[in-house]
Amino acid sequence: MTPHAFDERRTRSSSEAGYTLIELMIAIAVMMVVSASIMNSIQQMTRVSATVNNRSEMHAGVRNATELLQQEIGQAGKISLPAPVTLTVPIAAPGVQPATVSAVTGMFVNQTLTFDTGANQESVQVTAINAAAKQVTGDFQFTHVLGSSVRAEGGFFAGVVPKTYLNGSTDFTLKMFGDINGDGNMVYVEYICDLAQASLFRNSMPITQAVKPMPTVSQVLLNNIQGNPDGSPCFTYQEQTVSGMHFVTDVAITLTVQTEKRDPVTGLFQQETKALLNVSPRNVFQVWQLASMNMSNRVQSVPASVTALLP
Repeated sequence: MTPHAFDERRTRSSSEAGYTLIELMIAIAVMMVVSASIMNSIQQMTRVSATVNNRSEMHAGVRNATELLQQEIGQAGKISLPAPVTLTVPIAAPGVQPATVSAVTGMFVNQTLTFDTGANQESVQVTAINAAAKQVTGDFQFTHVLGSSVRAEGGFFAGVVPKTYLNGSTDFTLKMFGDINGDGNMVYVEYICDLAQASLFRNSMPITQAVKPMPTVSQVLLNNIQGNPDGSPCFTYQEQTVSGMHFVTDVAITLTVQTEKRDPVTGLFQQETKALLNVSPRNVFQVWQLASMNMSNRVQSVPASVTALLP
């Protein structure tokens, strides 16, 4: 065999040679280490994502609940009529008499109504209502022509029902009423912080409703309510007193919630405490200021239908 043929055979054998078993085992081990690192990173990202989603759901729930509470407390105590009302029969002479109006919806006994404008404007307390005849009875000091306006002005002094009021608000039940939704229809609303059921309920109904329904699952505003870490109540109230009337001028809300699922990293439920310390029922605050200036004709009393809903 010539040297040239020997070199050619040796070159061909070298080019056809593969990996050794040791090389394959090393390559597989490296691939397994890399794959394990990648899988571990993916699992960690999955757990972090689950933690973030868990907390986001909790944050969104308590934020939505407190925003609604803040809005409705601000509206509490507002008095209004569903539609413009006018006199359909003139009042020809002063005195106690029924006034025939275009509608009596939203009116109640002991309500103060403002009749007319200008020099003949006056505030008249309603002593009786004849719904069929669309008449309200009161003591009139002036005459009023056909078409004179009839308005409900001022606000309810107990729009946020004080704790000192009979069957009033409590540390864990906030009671309020008025034109809460700003649509001319007055409603009664209860927020019930039920720690036993770990739920915040919102129970709403017209102020004329005869029987207050018990809160149901469909009225749960917030799940997983927990007791506050410092033992404080869900609701606290700041009251002012004028002429024997108690006005709630500030409401503080403290809610503690926990996540629905355990944290995949720590294995524990995550908790958050949300506090709103200065929520002012502006309508109640305004009538308190008016009462402090002896302007009682704008301070509306509590309708009997609301008193029946409080217990």
